[in-house]
Amino acid sequence: MSFCTAVNCMDGRVQLPVIQYLRKRFNVKYVDTISEPGPNAILAKRTDISVVESINRRVRISIEKHESVGIAVVGHFDCAGNPADQGQQTEHTRAAVRHLHEMFTGIPVIGLWVNEAGEVSEIGDYVAGEQV
Repeated sequence: MSFCTAVNCMDGRVQLPVIQYLRKRFNVKYVDTISEPGPNAILAKRTDISVVESINRRVRISIEKHESVGIAVVGHFDCAGNPADQGQQTEHTRAAVRHLHEMFTGIPVIGLWVNEAGEVSEIGDYVAGEQV
């Protein structure tokens, strides 16, 4: 079995596009989904430590138990949990990617943006310890 991990918003509009994208991106069969409202802002700001620790714990389970080969953090249009504009959300996502990269070294971490049409694009990643 092959897995990757998505730290995604709970918004149902972005679930399938992200899963489909990540299955191809990481060449995996399954995507473990960790959902929170506005997870990119949660991980970027780190003001709610209990939620940050909960996300980290669930990512660790995906890595250790399912041998996840990659992690993605997702931001998207019209997010109720992170109502910031795309530019600010991109900054949140990049900060969240840095956080997860620091927590889980040796595994690729990417940032994703999902637009109004359900199209997914990458906004930065860390591979083998270097930002790309």
